[in-house]
This record gives sequence, C-alpha cells and structure tokens, in this order.
Amino acid sequence: MVLQRIAVASGNNNKIREIKEIFNDVEIVSMHDLGFDGEIEETGKNFRANAQIKAKAIAEMYGMPSLADDSGLCVEGLNGAPGIYSARFSGEGEAENRKLLLKRMENVYDRHAHFECAVCLYMPDGHTYFGEGRTYGRILYEEIGSNGFGYDSLFFSDDLKKSFGMASDEEKNSVSHRFRALQDLRNKI
Repeated sequence: MVLQRIAVASGNNNKIREIKEIFNDVEIVSMHDLGFDGEIEETGKNFRANAQIKAKAIAEMYGMPSLADDSGLCVEGLNGAPGIYSARFSGEGEAENRKLLLKRMENVYDRHAHFECAVCLYMPDGHTYFGEGRTYGRILYEEIGSNGFGYDSLFFSDDLKKSFGMASDEEKNSVSHRFRALQDLRNKI
C-alpha cells in the first residue's frame, strides 16, 4: 500500500514532530491543520484501543487515512503505572507528572520500566492496521537532561545508555517505542 497523505490524530506537537521525522516519505497533516481543535476522549482500556478511537474519529470526520498513537510509561515497581494515564498522571502537566512519579518511586526499589506505544492506521473504508513497540530502561532518581518531553529526563534507556533527556532527537527516534511501533505498522501495510 502506498500512502501519500496521512492525518495524525494528535494535538501533541512533540509526537507529531517525531512521527514526521520517522514517516519522512509521507505528507503528515495534523488534525489541527485540518481544522479540528477539539478533544477525542480516550475511553479505551489499553494503548491499542485508545489509538484506534482517535484514528477512527479523524478518519471518519475527514475521509482520509488517519494515524494515531497512544503511548505511555509503564513502571514495574508501580504495577505498570502510570500506563495509559501517563499524560494525565498528576492532572497538572508534564513537570508535575515527573514530580509525582519521583514521589511515588521514593520507596520503590524495582525501577525497571518501559515506554509502550500502539499506533493505529485507520482507513476511510474501515480497514485498520496496528503497530506496537516498546523500549526498555529504568527510572532515574532525578531528572537528567532537558531534551525530549514527558518523562524523557527520568528514563534511562538500556539501548542508549543514557537518559532520553540527554539524547538527541535522532538518537531517541532510532530506539523509541514510537519508532518501533511505526516500523511494525509499516511492515504490516
């Protein structure tokens, strides 16, 4: 299948930038570029379900292929939390999410964690394709680095041997959960 133009069902400019960098041979149009400025409620019980909800909404609204991801940080010592609630963990934004994670980790010794991503490509005819990816590491005791977004400064990557907060965009994109999910998707379409 040859795709020339895909709508991205996300309002997160950092995610859109990463998708554009990874899917650099396809025209990527954000849902905001199409005129959508609302919120799509994520009512799924897992990353895959939430990705499908968002992709389907935009594909049906604009009649074009739509890509959505849902991703998050899963910490072993917190029984997989914050998981699908990663972006709204504290309810106060990214900086507060990181503070809350560090607070919850104060007496937790198992700091193993992974970022998980599910992507969904929803076609206007209803055909649906999924990709999934993970990247493994551990939670640091303090923020290290200022690159990236979300929990990147607290996540020490097993692949890169440094925090995502210290990694360049190119380094992170070469091993990220989103990169792996998009590659998995590409192999299926």
